[in-house]
Amino acid sequence: MKKRFLSVALAAAVAMSATACTSNPAESKTTAAPAETKAEETTAAEASSEGEKKEAAADGDLITVGYAQVGAESDWRTANTESFKSTFTEENGYKLIFDDAQQKQENQIKAIRSFIQQDVDYIVVAPVVETGWETVLEEAKEAGIPVILSDRQMQLSDDSLYEAWVGGNFVKEGETCGDWLADYLEKQGRADEEINMVTIQGTIGATAQIGRTRGLYQAAKAYGWNILAEESGDFTQAKGKEVMQSFLEEYPELNMVYCENDNEAFGAIEAIKEAGRTIGTDIRNGEIMVVSFDGVDVDALSCVADGEISCIAECNPLHGPWIEKIIQMMEQGRVPSKYTYVDEGMYSNEDIASSITINGSSYLIRKVNPELLVEHENMQ
Repeated sequence: MKKRFLSVALAAAVAMSATACTSNPAESKTTAAPAETKAEETTAAEASSEGEKKEAAADGDLITVGYAQVGAESDWRTANTESFKSTFTEENGYKLIFDDAQQKQENQIKAIRSFIQQDVDYIVVAPVVETGWETVLEEAKEAGIPVILSDRQMQLSDDSLYEAWVGGNFVKEGETCGDWLADYLEKQGRADEEINMVTIQGTIGATAQIGRTRGLYQAAKAYGWNILAEESGDFTQAKGKEVMQSFLEEYPELNMVYCENDNEAFGAIEAIKEAGRTIGTDIRNGEIMVVSFDGVDVDALSCVADGEISCIAECNPLHGPWIEKIIQMMEQGRVPSKYTYVDEGMYSNEDIASSITINGSSYLIRKVNPELLVEHENMQ
C-alpha cells in the first residue's frame, strides 16, 4: 500500500507544481458530481482506468478498500451496502474488506483501526454520528491511508483528515419535502388548513437526522405549521412504530407525521392502522398524512401509489460507483472534489408539479405509477 500511495502523492505534487500559476482556486471547492467532468477527459480517464483495473486484477495486484458501514438498520442501508459490494469486486480490481458496525461508533472505530493494521489502500466510512473521530483519523493519516466519507459527515477541526465526502444534501431533502407539501396544499385550495405535525427523527447526531430536521423546521417556520413533538426512531421500523404509538396517545389532534426514512414510515403506518385512525390527505376530517425519505425499494413506492405515503424525498444509496471514481482519480494522482452530492429527486402520488426549485437547484418530482414500480423492481 505504501508504494502505491507514495507514487500517487509524487504524481500529485508534480501535477500541482505544473499548474499552480494557472489554476483557479475556486475549482478546488467545487461540489460538482463526477458526471459533470468534461466529456473528453472523463472518457479518456475512464477508458485508461478500466484497462488498468483489468490488468491489475489479472496480475493479482488489487486495490484494498476497507468499508466501515453503519449497520443494516434500513432498506436504504442494505442498498448502500450492496452498491459497494457490487462495485469493489476482484473482477474490477479491488479487494473489499467490509465491516458492519451495528450502529455503534465504537465498532466503527475498531474497524478503522483494523483496516490500518491490515494496511489497506483506502478507508471508507459512513459515520454513525458526526463527532468523536479525530483520534482514529489521525492514526489513519499517520499510516498514510486516505479516508473517504460516504453518506454522513464528520465534524472535525482538521478537514485534511479525510480526502472527500459523497452523499445527499439532507437539508435540501427536508426543504424539498416541506415545499412539496406547501405546494400541494395551495394547489388543492387548502393552504389555510392547520398542520399539527409530529416528526420521527433518525439516529440523533447522524448527518441525515440533523439535515432533515433542520429542513423541516425551516419549512414549518416559513409556512406556519405546528410541530407538536419529535422523537428518534433510529431509522428502524420497530422503533418508528413504537414512537408513533406514543404520539397517537399523547397528541390526538396530530394530522401529519414526518418520518426521516421509509422504515420509520412503515412503522408509523402500522401504528396508525392499529389505532383505528385513517391514513390520507384529508387532514381536515381526521386523516393523518405521512411523508418520508429514501424511496429505495418497491415497498415504499407502493405505499406512495396506494396513498399511504403522500411523498418521499429521494435519498440515493448508490454511492459505490461515486466512491470508485474518487479512488481512481487519486490513483491517477488527481485531487477529487471535497464534497460530491449525488443526484436525487422526489416521488409523489399527486401530479401537482414536475419539479421543485430550491436555491436555484431543480428537483425532479416523479408520480408513482405501475411503470415506475416495474422500473424499480427491475433494478433490485
